[in-house]
Amino acid sequence: MSVVTDSPAYSSSIDDFIAFLDAALDANSPNASSDKEDGNQDEFESVRIKRRKFESIEETEGSASEGTKERNLEASLEVDVCTHPASFELADSFETMCIHCGQKQKLDGKSGVKFGYIHKGLRLKEEEISRLRDKDTKNLLLQKKLTLVLDLDHTLLNSTDLVHLRSEEFDLLPQTDSLEDVSKGSLFKLEHMRMMTKLRPFVRTFLKEANEIFDMYIYTMGDQPYALEMAKLLDPQAEYFYEKVISRDDGTQKDKKGLDVVLVEKSAILILDDTEHAWKEEDKENLILMERYHFFPSSCQQFGLNCKSLAELKSDEDETDGPLSKILKVLKQVHCTFFDKLQDDLVGPDVRKVVRSEVLNGCVIVFSRILHGALPTLRKMAEQMGATCVTELEPSVTHVVATDTGTEKSRWAVKENKFLVHPRWIKAANYFWQKQPEENFFLKKKK
Repeated sequence: MSVVTDSPAYSSSIDDFIAFLDAALDANSPNASSDKEDGNQDEFESVRIKRRKFESIEETEGSASEGTKERNLEASLEVDVCTHPASFELADSFETMCIHCGQKQKLDGKSGVKFGYIHKGLRLKEEEISRLRDKDTKNLLLQKKLTLVLDLDHTLLNSTDLVHLRSEEFDLLPQTDSLEDVSKGSLFKLEHMRMMTKLRPFVRTFLKEANEIFDMYIYTMGDQPYALEMAKLLDPQAEYFYEKVISRDDGTQKDKKGLDVVLVEKSAILILDDTEHAWKEEDKENLILMERYHFFPSSCQQFGLNCKSLAELKSDEDETDGPLSKILKVLKQVHCTFFDKLQDDLVGPDVRKVVRSEVLNGCVIVFSRILHGALPTLRKMAEQMGATCVTELEPSVTHVVATDTGTEKSRWAVKENKFLVHPRWIKAANYFWQKQPEENFFLKKKK
């Protein structure tokens, strides 16, 4: 399959699903318009008939004996067993109702995965999830786009509760920007949430340019009201995220984020987040770590940092050469490399392997006096980025990674004119998905 340059504008499965659900719900409403298109009218009329059928059973149940109720329900299920792939959770109930036929079922392990951020109570079965992921991924690749899942706190912005403001921060209060047109501001006091939020410098340019090559989601461990409020600040015109705002309430595991609630194949997803352990182990290969944004003192305290925040220093990150600007260049390079490799073939490419495995390609690394607990992690990290790790000194070695210049291997590196670098060199390459200049990580003799 070849990339079609004049293909129609990309529409995600989420967009399609919302349109379908809204139409289906409208069709089931007593105020529904009678001038529907012929093709949809038959389908929606079928939905109404089946739902009325089930509702009539419920009405009968209200006056029937227990035995009659069970016989009526069993007879209905025998006649019309639901095999449709999507349903809604019913409020104050342990049941779901099919969005196609209206049939109710018990809420159990067979009810599928919850996608509440798409539509409240929506559940999709595995076969439907697979179908939508396959469709969305192919459409994305045809548009030469990948998916980018973005964290909020410490990645795109920094928030603090008003009660946590220190006396030296009170002068920020008069500097807050108007909520009437948030697109012109970066520091906001959200009185109704009793908090203050600072958008990271360059974030609006970042989102605008990233949107050209990525389909973007927000995924935060904050609750849904907070997630939606932050999305409004970042995307007031709903150009970038639309309904793709995922909160901790939407995950399948309470204390971890997971790509199982994203309707795209993992092979076409990148994650940008400041915290690795927030993600399920199986999704960390998609992760690009982001330097944390600590504008408020409470943010530094949260991570146990004994330093002043940017607000206390009356400073901020550089707008044009700060972390977001740098990471945007990395994302663009990843996108470019992926589609250069893809060329005209849309079968089998994987952004995790195509790009990351080339970062340290050609590097032969030997480790010297690295803490036992840290060594396996560093070795795995280096090998995932394409490096070869050996245990003994040999002519092919290009880098000695150490924390002490006095070891035999370190002295050999200096004598043989090899790179002698700190372990941070590997971490930085993994952090940015790019090989970093060795001179920034040279190991120097202690005085």
